[in-house]
Amino acid sequence: MTGEQVRAARALLKWSAKKLAEVSGVSYPTIQRLESKDGPLAGYADTHDAIRKAFEINGIQFLASGEVATGPGVAIDRKA
Repeated sequence: MTGEQVRAARALLKWSAKKLAEVSGVSYPTIQRLESKDGPLAGYADTHDAIRKAFEINGIQFLASGEVATGPGVAIDRKA
């Protein structure tokens, strides 16, 4: 999971960083720090798992390159 994916997932759900902190149980400052950088998330795997779970139970799918979503969404083409 990347900082870009976290920001995009929040945007799709129309969540603030504070809302993600509430739902995931991860502190607001940690959410801010993780989102502030592009690329793979830094920090602890348990923190990443809590964020991912909060998103996934609310309908977000995280895709690797070449994977296809089962519903509507957006993706970035790094070649563009």
